[in-house]
Amino acid sequence: MPTSSRRQSPTAADGLRLESRRAGLVTANGPRTGGLIVCVVILGAAVVLSLGVGARDIALPTVWAALTQFDPANDEHLIVLQLRVPRTVTALVVGPALGMCGALIQAFTRNPLADPGILGVNAGASFAVTIAVGVFGVTAPWGYVWFALCGAAGATVLVYMLGSLGHRQADPIRLTLAGVAISAALGGITTALTLANRDAFQDLRFWGVGSVGGRDLGIVVGLSWLIAGGLVLSLAMSRSLNALALGDELATSLGVRTGTVRVGVIVAVTLLAGTATALAGPIAFVGLMVPHVVRWFVGPDQRWIALYTLVCGPILLLLADVVGRIILPNGELRVGLVTAIIGAPVLILLARRRMASGL
Repeated sequence: MPTSSRRQSPTAADGLRLESRRAGLVTANGPRTGGLIVCVVILGAAVVLSLGVGARDIALPTVWAALTQFDPANDEHLIVLQLRVPRTVTALVVGPALGMCGALIQAFTRNPLADPGILGVNAGASFAVTIAVGVFGVTAPWGYVWFALCGAAGATVLVYMLGSLGHRQADPIRLTLAGVAISAALGGITTALTLANRDAFQDLRFWGVGSVGGRDLGIVVGLSWLIAGGLVLSLAMSRSLNALALGDELATSLGVRTGTVRVGVIVAVTLLAGTATALAGPIAFVGLMVPHVVRWFVGPDQRWIALYTLVCGPILLLLADVVGRIILPNGELRVGLVTAIIGAPVLILLARRRMASGL
């Protein structure tokens, strides 16, 4: 038998090299694992802040007592359980959805400056919800979440079609321009419909600027399965997105079904952005900031970006909500406005960074 066709048995040197590679992998992933643990600890602290800090600060022992030994006659217990727990849970559900949606879109378009707001996904969901409320009289999230999903899916497909018009595939610049155009058009129509029928949108005035407050806990938990499905799908595609970042031809040669991955991304983005918008309104810049900052620390591996984004997304949303409660002497600044105030200068800084437009 020719020597080339023989199956060579592993030698001690081969085993040593394999162990070295494994040790190197563990060493490389060690700091990432440690950083993820730190982020989980920060998330726990953000949850505590969300439950205790606001227009009326509540001590940590009182918060714990409200959660374990609720007294309906205690005003502070009522504040914690009826007001702050639902908004904290909403942020914990919406935060990962917005962050992961941004990570998917950035990997899908190979543009680190892309997010659901810039590419028109949030605008599509908001427009559909506006149609549901203003035209069909649907005012409950159970009803208009399906409109939001359809709007998010329609906007995603439309932007991708416009971005790839006349070319074999879309590039980041065309997708961004198409997304900005679609966002502006749908945003203008949404504003016009809202102003034309103020009575119908009276109960949704805070939803329109993005808010995690005032949400019914049962509705948030009931719709969270849609977001959970989107997150599971996103994690399942993270390895394929690594290959897709190398280009379609190379990804195909590595055995990745690029068409299936693209359809999966659209489905995941629809579930995440549509449900998050239905629950909390159009909250911008979370999907831009979180994956981009995470990429600085963990590199371009989509698996680690996805894991970090799951934790860092709610951290940003919770802290922004806490800031919004205390920044004004009277009243509250909604979380969508806080993320916009933070996100606008961050976007400018990111755009000015060298190599900001490439993944």
